[in-house]
Amino acid sequence: MKFVFIVQGEGRGHLTQAIAMEGILTKNGHEVTEILVGKSNNRKLPDFFLRNIKAPVVRFESPNFQPDNNNKRSKLTRSALYCLLRLPSYVQSIRFIKERIESSGANAVINFYELLTGLTYALHRIETPQICIGHQYLFLHHDFSLPRHNRSGLKLLQYFTRLTSLGSCRKLALSFHEMPEDNYEHITVVPPLLRNEIFKLHPYEGDYIHGYMLNAGFSEYILEWHKNHPETPLRFFWDKTGAPAIKTVDETLSFYQLDDVEFLRQMEGCKAYASTAGFESVCEAMYLGKPIMMVPAHIEQDCNALDASRNGAGIVSKDFNLSELLRFSVNYSPSPMFRTWVENAPKYILSAIEQTINDAICQQTLHHTNTD
Repeated sequence: MKFVFIVQGEGRGHLTQAIAMEGILTKNGHEVTEILVGKSNNRKLPDFFLRNIKAPVVRFESPNFQPDNNNKRSKLTRSALYCLLRLPSYVQSIRFIKERIESSGANAVINFYELLTGLTYALHRIETPQICIGHQYLFLHHDFSLPRHNRSGLKLLQYFTRLTSLGSCRKLALSFHEMPEDNYEHITVVPPLLRNEIFKLHPYEGDYIHGYMLNAGFSEYILEWHKNHPETPLRFFWDKTGAPAIKTVDETLSFYQLDDVEFLRQMEGCKAYASTAGFESVCEAMYLGKPIMMVPAHIEQDCNALDASRNGAGIVSKDFNLSELLRFSVNYSPSPMFRTWVENAPKYILSAIEQTINDAICQQTLHHTNTD
């Protein structure tokens, strides 16, 4: 079968999931004909994605989260206003997506949480089945417990998530643990989709804390903590525009531009991991048995952090007070069940995709027969 991927370009999680998904499909005799990736002025498409993906990559302008004035947490109101101003460009992107899908000859579209994919299917009659995949679809599952604070923000997040999946046949919800299907919402729960490179690592405990910040403004917390604890080595990754590949502050603190090979190498040997609670990197750290501190940058990551902490991954904090992480790491014990769940991802995900497409083809054939 042939597939078109449409990927939200915000952060690294959806991009690494697309890399892993392409590997699973091609290994099983399928073909990814093209990958459409949403772009914005705030994010540069990481080099690791272009190096590892095999199918042709095409960019289009897409909505994205706008950070606050300190470049830390993302603001929903600011993001919504920005998207309204860019609406004419997004209309062009919707037209572009429709044309690429129709000319691709693909058997299915796999949507990695890109809003404009759902809107394209809502506004145009497209027969190519759409399958959505992402941790965010778990937030629509009837058995998933959401945080108790910021109820209005959670409602907006759920609404946004539904918009991304308009016209879809099935939602594949990436989860830290097994859950039953939600047939009302057409949700199948599957394991996290991690890159093949993670399974080749041999984790060990070094003396440094490894980290990733979605927004570079969080570096203020790191610098402040480092000033008081210069004896602890810190190696943090960011995507700060104009920064060098490695910005060495002193002997024990360095900031790295996002690079997949170096990121995983540092993850392999770290003592603990601190991040802004992106689902993908939290799963990587859990798989390698690393204690985690999560500092959410927006409401979606609030949900990620809560879910991960429930599954014993680590602790949630409002800032990067790494002393809390060091204390937590003393008694941390990784979960062997999580490793087994992750290693079964290709089997679960491939089965769900193939079954969904076969069901969609049967329904389309029946529809055409009845209308004829």
